[in-house]
Amino acid sequence: MPLPRLPSIYLSDEHEALRASVGAFVERHIRPNAADWEAAGEIPLKLYRVAGEAGYLGVRYEERWGGSAQDFLSTCVLCEELVKGDSVGSAVALLAQSEFSLSALADEANDELKQTWLAPAIRGELIGAIGVSEPGAGSDVAAIATRARRDGGDYVISGQKTYITNGPRADFVTLAVRTGEAGPRGISLVVFPTDTPGFQVGRRLDKLGSRASDTGELFFDECRVPVSNLIGEEGRGMRYILSHFGGERLAIAAFAVGIMERLIELGLDYAHERTAFGSSLLGFQTWRHRLADMATQLEATRGLTYQAARLLSDGDPGGDMAVSMAKLHAASAVQKVAAEVLQLHGGYGQIEESPIPRYYRDVAGFSIGAGTSEIMREIISRSLLKTKETS
Repeated sequence: MPLPRLPSIYLSDEHEALRASVGAFVERHIRPNAADWEAAGEIPLKLYRVAGEAGYLGVRYEERWGGSAQDFLSTCVLCEELVKGDSVGSAVALLAQSEFSLSALADEANDELKQTWLAPAIRGELIGAIGVSEPGAGSDVAAIATRARRDGGDYVISGQKTYITNGPRADFVTLAVRTGEAGPRGISLVVFPTDTPGFQVGRRLDKLGSRASDTGELFFDECRVPVSNLIGEEGRGMRYILSHFGGERLAIAAFAVGIMERLIELGLDYAHERTAFGSSLLGFQTWRHRLADMATQLEATRGLTYQAARLLSDGDPGGDMAVSMAKLHAASAVQKVAAEVLQLHGGYGQIEESPIPRYYRDVAGFSIGAGTSEIMREIISRSLLKTKETS
């Protein structure tokens, strides 16, 4: 049964039309296949193409490249609905394409790169990944060691990336490399085609959650790519990465909203049907009140997330702080709701034929991906201190 949703001051009729469209897409293409894709550890390549044809891989990008030029609130709606297909990994794989790997291309690349890589990726004809994390550089992006040295008209790239979603099957990687000095000023972004000699996919990583999104290690051994594959300006990669982290963090917060809504719906259905001591579980005040608390957490998270989306869309300076707050709160809230709904389901919540344990595992990584909760607190605290210093 759909959960009642408070009216939103942020969403338009167009946003709600997108919600209905994505919801139908999930019912047709994702939920019936969720268990199989989770077991396989990947989604079929066809799903990228189908999602591209539906317009879901270029929601925020210019129409001239095949996008629909919508705002970050549309991204929130897309994320909320995709993740309700009982396969968080499927939603992560699609957003790793549309938001994570393409945003810097869309905002910073020249028209030639956009025509070659962005447009076909929006159509789902090419698969992209974002290559930032390394064994020695996760949250510490400035410590990236993968090097790209100039040799004539080429960059020669050597190094390693890890935890790369879509990495084992990507046609290209939006790759962070060190082109200059140590520290943040020496980092650049390049489009790296994965058919480049010297490139190798290492292990596919066996993850706790989001198991339908294939994640792996990538190795680069003296790989040559044209300098013309540089995204934006050399040495400004750190700035590009940080400026686009907002979209990734917003996506995770919106995933959390959709998951909480789905879990509460499943919890209400189960509590209505399940009887104990002659009464449904909803006959017990403790579960009615716990469900009320979950619904309140959901709406609080939705409000923070939508506010962050509006600020990001408007280019407001408060967007970074807002999206950090939204992700920090969302990661904690969804983990609490997942634990509560697992407890409500009792023994059935331990059985893999139910989506409940899958969601419980999936949300464990929400406090880590796209910046840990500790990093979110640091960003928020710096904003607070900066405000204090200037007041």
